[in-house]
Amino acid sequence: MKTKLLGKTQQELSALSADCGLKPFVGRQLADWMYAKRVGDWDRMGNISKESKARLQERYELGASAPQGSALSSDGTVKYLFKVKTGNAENGYGYGYCESVLIPDEDRRTLCVSSQLGCRMGCKFCMTGRQGWHGNLDVADILNQFISIPEPDKLTNAVFMGMGEPLDNYEAVSKAIEILTSENGFGWSPKRITLSTIGILPALRKFLDEQRCHLAVSLHNPFPEERLEMMPVQKAWPLEDIVSLLRQYDFSGQRRVSFEYTMFSGWNDEKRHADALIRLLGGLECRVNLIRFHKIPDFPYESSHLVRMEDFRDRLNKHGIICTIRASRGEDILAACGMLAGQHLLQ
Repeated sequence: MKTKLLGKTQQELSALSADCGLKPFVGRQLADWMYAKRVGDWDRMGNISKESKARLQERYELGASAPQGSALSSDGTVKYLFKVKTGNAENGYGYGYCESVLIPDEDRRTLCVSSQLGCRMGCKFCMTGRQGWHGNLDVADILNQFISIPEPDKLTNAVFMGMGEPLDNYEAVSKAIEILTSENGFGWSPKRITLSTIGILPALRKFLDEQRCHLAVSLHNPFPEERLEMMPVQKAWPLEDIVSLLRQYDFSGQRRVSFEYTMFSGWNDEKRHADALIRLLGGLECRVNLIRFHKIPDFPYESSHLVRMEDFRDRLNKHGIICTIRASRGEDILAACGMLAGQHLLQ
């Protein structure tokens, strides 16, 4: 099996070009084509000689692959399905599927990126979590979502909020962010990227120390025993410890932290929940995003009514915590929060 070039830094590309008997500048050319120009096709790399390409292709593949299909929502959101190779030479190879979502909004084009096949966090209200974990995406699989969609040069932002828990695959996600923000990569500002996590503390600390991207924490209930009912992660990494860690960092400048709060009727939308959130987050520079729950099969809860969500929002704002209600996008194509499941059949 050939090694993928996609996901290598410019320095790594120059080193492997030299190993093939080529000048190091070929590595710079590769990085420019794949990252600056978003090209995943050898034939379009016009300034790399045929001889150089032939030598590289003896050992390497680019690692880019087009989506297997897509679905268009009535609101303009597009969901893409990608086929991903899994396994290894020892145990055999197979294939899995991941999804990413393009969200257009006026002059913004945000890509919701997957980092795993499925997820092992087991949140009961999430379709991705319900299917279990089937492997990590490598750096090439993550970056392929950026370069293989139509018009990749139109992307303005990215959120690691697709399938999987990004901090459960931190090394690959971290390197993808490095390439996205490198001058010799995509050249993006870290402010264009948000990582969403359930709160894996060891990896969260590394992320906060190493990255300058925005952070979104999946909170959903301020009471530990209630949160545990739906989010098994609460037992291993309690919410109180996550907030305590966040208080050690400065979010008053370029980097911000937000808390995602999906609202369920009768479970986490009462006044006592709002007041507990106010106590938990008081004094922390942050915002809370309220999210309407999107109904999934075989799950008993319904979304809170809009009036209840507005009352909840207003109470938090009144007590100094910035709170907004996030607009739902792509629900009709199962592309909204918590609905990604790697569906094999898309129109």
